Amino acid sequence: MSQAKTVNLDAHAMATLRYIRASMDAAGSVAVPGSAGIAMGAVGTAAAALSAIPNLRPYWLYIWLVAAPVAAIAGGLLLARSASAIHFVSAGTPGRKLALALLPTLFAGAVMTAVLWRADHIGAIPGTWLLVYGCALISASASTTPIVSWMGSCFAGFGLLALVLPAELQIPLLGLGFGGLHILFGILIAREAAHGRQS
Repeated sequence: MSQAKTVNLDAHAMATLRYIRASMDAAGSVAVPGSAGIAMGAVGTAAAALSAIPNLRPYWLYIWLVAAPVAAIAGGLLLARSASAIHFVSAGTPGRKLALALLPTLFAGAVMTAVLWRADHIGAIPGTWLLVYGCALISASASTTPIVSWMGSCFAGFGLLALVLPAELQIPLLGLGFGGLHILFGILIAREAAHGRQS
């Protein structure tokens, strides 16, 4: 009888420890909503579709330069909706860690875009965007969910491909990355979150 009680207490203690550990992990990470990725992917898909129109193809860079802040604002608003805005931006919170992981790398990508544009190496911009964004996501995964690191790795892989493949394949890779990968991983993140709420 006492042995059964000991086993029950041990099982209860282990379950409590698992709950505490999960709570601490959640407190140290940002819950990225899948809807943010889907919204950003929808903007990326629209930009890819516009860039594929023959009359607009020469203006693909301008299209994507407009699409980028639109997607960032859409994703940022949905991310901010998932938590208190004050908590998200306050010092020492996971939101601040996420911003510190993302923003320096994205700033480097913006600088490289200007440098490549000025040097008339526009063909290297799609690969640079995909690679830099992938690296930013991998860094950000330290304060989000592990699936974000997989998404970042896919973006980085697409970036490497775009840098070595012919020019006519680079714009489609932009669409597959910023459109397709965002939507795919947005769905996966939403399913993971739904599964976590049920368990």
